[in-house]
Amino acid sequence: MATVELTDQNFEETITNNDIVVVDFWARWCAPCRTFAPTYEAASEKYPDVVFGKVDTEAQTELAGRFEIRSIPTLMLVREKVILYSKPGAVPAQAFESLLDRMLAVDMNQVRSEIAEAEAEASKS
Repeated sequence: MATVELTDQNFEETITNNDIVVVDFWARWCAPCRTFAPTYEAASEKYPDVVFGKVDTEAQTELAGRFEIRSIPTLMLVREKVILYSKPGAVPAQAFESLLDRMLAVDMNQVRSEIAEAEAEASKS
């Protein structure tokens, strides 16, 4: 699957309507972003059940601001509307695939249980 351009208009819909979304926050002027782009595109072909989106931080400043993007490229992995990973930095191809494989292996029932426990604890204080 090719990458999808994500904007303020389609971001929420993309996250809501797809179980697994990987987001690359980037900009044209960013050399590491351009270096990482072929790795990202290759992964989008290798993982057809995953939506790979790109957010141009120059064109989508509000969206980048919402996620407090301070450095690019920044990768964000979202599974079932839960952000499992969000860190800046280009990732080598092998490490990126390993990261994607680990995300796919996550037990989301356990994640939701841990989130519920944390929210319950927070509401007590």
